[in-house]
Amino acid sequence: MFTFLLVVHAIIAALLVTVILMQKSEGGGLTTGGSPSGLMSARGAADFLTRSTAVLAAIFIGMSILLAVIAATRHSASIDTSLQRAPSAPVTSPTAAPGVPFAGDNASVPAVAPEASALSGNGSTMANVQ
Repeated sequence: MFTFLLVVHAIIAALLVTVILMQKSEGGGLTTGGSPSGLMSARGAADFLTRSTAVLAAIFIGMSILLAVIAATRHSASIDTSLQRAPSAPVTSPTAAPGVPFAGDNASVPAVAPEASALSGNGSTMANVQ
């Protein structure tokens, strides 16, 4: 039922766009006129297109509200879990043994002087690695 109403809603939207584009605007529309008498006269066509636009717009708004209510009250029997991620292990804070400096504690880590061999040569530290 919901799918049928959704298709009808799409058709109404397409008709509404078509009727709006057919109307004459300041620069001219898609219509090229019609017979000089009856429904397809300049005034008759304008009245018909204006009324059909109003009716289609009212139906479009009504269908939008109806589809929103149906979608909100629709209950699914099952939940799709195909994209559910596996639960990850809980993150714990690392602990250090007594007397061993923790890597995140910068005050307890002694400064290391660079080796003399890394500073000599052509300036590349990879030149000394074999």
